[in-house]
Amino acid sequence: MPKLVIDNTAIAAVDAAHTEYSCGHIIVDEGVIVAVGEGSAPEVPDATIVDGRDCLATPGFVNTHDHLYQWITRGYAQDDVLFSWLTTLYPVWGRLDADLEFAAASAALARLALTGCTTTMDHHYVFPHDGGDVLGAEVHAAQRIGVRFHPTRGSMDLGVSSGGLPPDHTVEDLDTILAACQDAVSTHHDAAFDSMVRVALAPCSPFSVTAELMRQSALLARDLGVRLHTHLAETADEEEFCTAQFGLRPVDYVESLGWLGSDVWMAHCVHLSEGDVAKFAATGTGVAHCPTSNGRLGSGIARIPELLAADVPVGLGVDGGCTEHGSMSYELREATLAARFRRGPGALSAREALRMATIGGARCLGRDPELGSLEAGKLADIALWQLDGLGHSDVEDPVWALVYGPPAPLRLLLVGGKTVVADGELRTADIATLAQDARRAAATLRDRGTD
Repeated sequence: MPKLVIDNTAIAAVDAAHTEYSCGHIIVDEGVIVAVGEGSAPEVPDATIVDGRDCLATPGFVNTHDHLYQWITRGYAQDDVLFSWLTTLYPVWGRLDADLEFAAASAALARLALTGCTTTMDHHYVFPHDGGDVLGAEVHAAQRIGVRFHPTRGSMDLGVSSGGLPPDHTVEDLDTILAACQDAVSTHHDAAFDSMVRVALAPCSPFSVTAELMRQSALLARDLGVRLHTHLAETADEEEFCTAQFGLRPVDYVESLGWLGSDVWMAHCVHLSEGDVAKFAATGTGVAHCPTSNGRLGSGIARIPELLAADVPVGLGVDGGCTEHGSMSYELREATLAARFRRGPGALSAREALRMATIGGARCLGRDPELGSLEAGKLADIALWQLDGLGHSDVEDPVWALVYGPPAPLRLLLVGGKTVVADGELRTADIATLAQDARRAAATLRDRGTD
């Protein structure tokens, strides 16, 4: 892999010292950052030089919560709250197969890359009995697009006949789930420093899985040395469900099952008490904040300033089909606006949003030693944003311009030093083909109907 120098660019390193340069350089060798500094770069023999004039370099974004298969069911149930949105779509998702998953994931991952995302997780919990290897299909899609991927082997075992929300035909039994989780880890998980694929275990939610599945998943994940993820405290309906079914609020319920810890991150966490925040802080439990999804479904506004003040790991998430745009860059702006709607203009800064999208997300995924900031020794996962156009050129602060301006053109996106996006174009796959395949997949799924 040739050496690469990004020169004469503004830099937001998002490191512990909050380092920023109005004009600086980044040197990459063998997929790793070897230098970040102020001013023009020293001469680097045989290096490819990228002129970063009028650009801002940031770490690549880290998406901490998504559902890639939902790309082909966007636009459904437009005015529903979470529970009715899910009950509308569960039967549709029950008709998925590996081919449809590959098309959906490829398109969604391409959209993420084009909006600055270099690492993404996926929470996949729908496994139709005749659908084939849907998890393997999305791993293949991530390899096609060229992003780092943290798929989770999700699960549901609490069907409607047993008091859960999903239809019975969309759930699996406990033994099947645990065996599939072990197989997913042994087949796909790579713990290496520069890993492109890491697997986590992710029972779906308190209203779609049993307590025993939660317990057994936690034991298995810790035995296998992988992380844990689930939805939690997303809506008032969920809190009412947990109180009625278990006699406990959501955080207290998962705590009783061994589900708080530094190897766990939860999606949403909108309805947290002060005591819940303290428990997350004490245990190192992370949060995937999905502001657009929470707004689209009317779920509420998460206590992000309080979580950050307590040093809880907080990342940002796109959250699949209930956001429609599929863009990480949108989520930074939405996160600041949501916090300011709730607590006023000083609630969340543009730089705090950028930290959540980068090093905060890396903390949630357990990868902050490797990525999430621009520092020597870290992986060269870098976004270079062009800020000389009409929407950005006269904004004094480039970080503010990135977060609050219109979506910035992506001059360059590197994953491990390899080019994924250049001059606003995806270089790993043909966008027109991805869009056409996704449209066909959406039509196929719609035409299959529901049970």
